[in-house]
Amino acid sequence: MTDIQELLLSRIRDVADYPEPGVMFKDITPLLADPAAFTALTDALAEIVVSTGATKVVGLEARGFILGAPVAVRAGVGFIPVRKAGKLPGATLSQAYDLEYGSAEIEVHAEDLSAEDRILIVDDVLATGGTAEASIQLIRRAGAEVAGLAVLMELGFLAGRARLEPALDGAPLEALLVV
Repeated sequence: MTDIQELLLSRIRDVADYPEPGVMFKDITPLLADPAAFTALTDALAEIVVSTGATKVVGLEARGFILGAPVAVRAGVGFIPVRKAGKLPGATLSQAYDLEYGSAEIEVHAEDLSAEDRILIVDDVLATGGTAEASIQLIRRAGAEVAGLAVLMELGFLAGRARLEPALDGAPLEALLVV
């Protein structure tokens, strides 16, 4: 394990039985509260932006906003929020996707993406991959290229990577931690 991985992991708190019994929630708020850890995380993700040649960062609601915005600033690229349906004013593109129980929908402002854009998607956790897969579809429908997906933490036992690799079509999936 690298020094940065040890630092990040040491600042992630396990919360048992949240949000429901049997779930071990990975709480990143202690990491965000530690300026050294948050800076190290931001720097590591910004390096991925640069290495993928991304021109913009898409952050997925809600913790992807917290991580993606400073990463975009650090890398010198634009930031675009992908929100839950009904949260953005103006013309949007939307993408519906299935959840374990039911479905959800995400949206982006249509004018924020163009054919010249290479997008790195940033989020805190890769679980089953449903939201990330929908965001890949949404970005491509807007005419932009997906440069990759970068997450703080991948929950390997949920097989999100296997679900996303076909959708990513060769673009990298970078996880700083795999738990």
